[in-house]
Amino acid sequence: MSIVHLQNVEMTNATANFADPYIFRVTFECISPLSEDIEWKLIYVGSAASSKYDQELDSCMVGPVPVGVNSFEFEAEAPSPSKIPETDLLGVTVILLTASYKDAEFIRVGYYVNNFLEKDYLESRPDLQQYVDDPNKVLDLTKVDLDVTKLRREVLVSKPRVTRFNIKWDFEDAPAQQSDSLQTSQHTSNMTAVA
Repeated sequence: MSIVHLQNVEMTNATANFADPYIFRVTFECISPLSEDIEWKLIYVGSAASSKYDQELDSCMVGPVPVGVNSFEFEAEAPSPSKIPETDLLGVTVILLTASYKDAEFIRVGYYVNNFLEKDYLESRPDLQQYVDDPNKVLDLTKVDLDVTKLRREVLVSKPRVTRFNIKWDFEDAPAQQSDSLQTSQHTSNMTAVA
């Protein structure tokens, strides 16, 4: 049973420049007093091949947390492109918003992120024209001098993957867990959470 129920995650800038910060408005309910703060983190998965490329973009402690509905804004800087393998800079990856209590993660919200180059930029570069003509062709960044300021990102906020973990809370006799649902969006829409 969980003492903290995530109710809503709203991302205010799902489509933005790659270098723009990620900005979330997080709303959660606490149904019993907590003796310590909740730690929130945003992690950028730099490569599916290895977790050594993961970047913790930011973390914050939220507390003391009163019983009831709580909300806060979480802003995290963009990942460093130099720490991402060139072969993984473009295309689809994942960001993870996590919450932990007493160093035990109790919820993880994952979002797909598509990193891409603007079509105008591709068209302005004769050496990249083949990628405009064939959108299925994979751009090999090891063979191209790329202006990373032209990178864009789009976070798929409508289809988050929510994972809950059972942890030991402060009180064994805490109220029973209520139904789990999460609203998430750039414009807020309902979804059923996946446990």
